[in-house]
Amino acid sequence: MTTTTAAVPGSPADPFGDEILADPHPFHQRLRDAGSVVRLDRYDVYAMGRYEEVHGALVDWQRFESGAGVGLSNFRVEEPWRPPSLLLETDPPRHDAPRHVLTPILAPRALRSLRERWSRVAEELVDDLVERGTVDAVTDLAEAFPLRVFPDAVGISEEGREHLLPYGDHLFNAFGPDNHLVEAGKPGLPDAAGWVNGQCARDVLSPDGFGARIWAAADRGDITYDQAPLIVRSLLSAGVDTTVHALAAVIEGFLSDPAQWDLLRREPGRARVAFDEAIRWTSPVQTFFRTATTDVPLGDVVIPAGQKILMFLGAANRDPRRWSEPDRFDLTRDPSGHVGFGMGLHQCVGQHVARLEAECVLHALAARVAAIEPAGEPARHLNNTLRAWASLPVRLVAA
Repeated sequence: MTTTTAAVPGSPADPFGDEILADPHPFHQRLRDAGSVVRLDRYDVYAMGRYEEVHGALVDWQRFESGAGVGLSNFRVEEPWRPPSLLLETDPPRHDAPRHVLTPILAPRALRSLRERWSRVAEELVDDLVERGTVDAVTDLAEAFPLRVFPDAVGISEEGREHLLPYGDHLFNAFGPDNHLVEAGKPGLPDAAGWVNGQCARDVLSPDGFGARIWAAADRGDITYDQAPLIVRSLLSAGVDTTVHALAAVIEGFLSDPAQWDLLRREPGRARVAFDEAIRWTSPVQTFFRTATTDVPLGDVVIPAGQKILMFLGAANRDPRRWSEPDRFDLTRDPSGHVGFGMGLHQCVGQHVARLEAECVLHALAARVAAIEPAGEPARHLNNTLRAWASLPVRLVAA
């Protein structure tokens, strides 16, 4: 038997405040301990931090919709700041055609032709970094590699790529409240958004990239010509920042336990496990919202229809109810089942691209680097949605 929403424990904490963004783990533990559902008083929204509830909401698109926006803003009562994403911010049936078009384009089999070239780029990059010795794992590696290979795969021009990271950073900030992080990104937004939108047009894309294949789907009638540029935009919006921060998270993981790096060097086949374990351990995408389409009973409480629910992916990925020693970065664990890529119908469609990028980088590093050591004070980059580093100085000891 369910009770009224008065039974929901409340929290005065601001999960978008600088202190929690910089170190979310103590708050995540309090959230999980408080109950299966918690009310965030500051924003008048519900929150989930336990794995079972977060996973359940992610796969239940019928009761926890994305179409009202995956940020704090409710599209049912507020105007979106940009046309909603056809992948993240729609539900069936509007979600079906874009997803069906993009899935085979980004499937592992379709990406095989990229592996050789991406591996070569990774080897050249790592050779240069090893020669330098002391580098910034964020700017010199985690940003440099995706910014070199992913835009080429999409088929966009080289000129203007410096707009990709600021645009993505603002996009993920905008999923939260209109705080100082959002304000900081607004001055540069017109130029960045204008460039990104311009790259989605058919006539500027190369004829052999992901973007051209999306437009070819419009020619076949699988999607409309109005949908095609929005699907290309989804690649440019979410395909760079998330991979950058995931690659930095892998390096952070190896810094936390050098024995894990030794294990990867002995067994480079664990590269993909290392990447997924880093996503579980750090969760570059920390949060996403859903909206209740009906009164949803959860445990002994009810989430009323129309209410926003903030799902803490990072908290779920370290829930001791699901994971043994969740705070350890451990390449011997099976990280499958983590919710760092989402889950269910809206699970990240580009995850195989990110995994391939990570494999190429980690294989190149494992073959050339005997040890990864800290070489200075790291600096966090705060974002309302992303867990990120601004700088991560390391010393690469040549093998």
